[in-house]
Amino acid sequence: MQLFVNDLTVMDFSYLCPERGMVGESWIVDVILDGELNEESMVLDFGKVKKQLKYLIDEYVDHKLLVPADHPYSQVTRYANSDQVSVDFCRPKGRSIHLICPAEAYAFVYADTVTIASVGQYLKEVIATHLPSNVGGIELILRPEVIETPFYHYTHGLKKHDGNCQRIAHGHRSKVLVYQDQQLSDKWQTYWAERWKDIYIGSTEDCVDWSKSVFADKSTDLNEHYVFQYESSQGEFAMAIPKAESEIIDMDSTVECLAQYMALELKRLKDDADFKVLAFEGVGKGAIAYA
Repeated sequence: MQLFVNDLTVMDFSYLCPERGMVGESWIVDVILDGELNEESMVLDFGKVKKQLKYLIDEYVDHKLLVPADHPYSQVTRYANSDQVSVDFCRPKGRSIHLICPAEAYAFVYADTVTIASVGQYLKEVIATHLPSNVGGIELILRPEVIETPFYHYTHGLKKHDGNCQRIAHGHRSKVLVYQDQQLSDKWQTYWAERWKDIYIGSTEDCVDWSKSVFADKSTDLNEHYVFQYESSQGEFAMAIPKAESEIIDMDSTVECLAQYMALELKRLKDDADFKVLAFEGVGKGAIAYA
């Protein structure tokens, strides 16, 4: 007997890619459980599926940075007497990415690339240990949202957030809708999709000089990197990322602020027009701003 739940949850996370750098992503999760009927004549109660499996997915992937632990670029250092973990993703040609964060900010996928297949296997192994004895197998279907309009992948961190959004490197795959003078504008939607393709969006107040940061003793010259560093309720977070793969804004990077930033930028670029921006944060949620 098989039990299925579609749209169980959405995983919003970022991952390290040798070619693209730091990539924000959003995947929808469907699940199929294979097993015998229990004493309630069920494979597993739907309420437990939705609660327990969603909890595990949130705990092990959602709002984390996924690191391909088996890739040659990945260097991971765990510090004694500290929950801090250092990740150096040593891409060539000055495109290295460096992080020092609490251990819970990462998920280490033991593969050379982060893909739907490798993340699915990682999650399957985690979830299998928490299933009741009558459930003999699990299939996870991870899939991106079908988006017919332009979209971008972005990564950010929200230090003021009480929950897991405070982690410095988590992200989303997001569509954007732009109206110019009440008409949907493919031109401006494409503009943002290209401008924020695989981008890290950081706040001015979190940007520090690398020579005065926790990365100051690294032999790698980080002059062509932005360094973002802050402390929040989950601990101390720091990241160095190439300037060419980042954008700094003079506000927080909540979706509300991003929508407003985009609207104001469009107004700056074309001040004789009125704009409405619907900025999405992952799947099915976002903010609206006007300028």
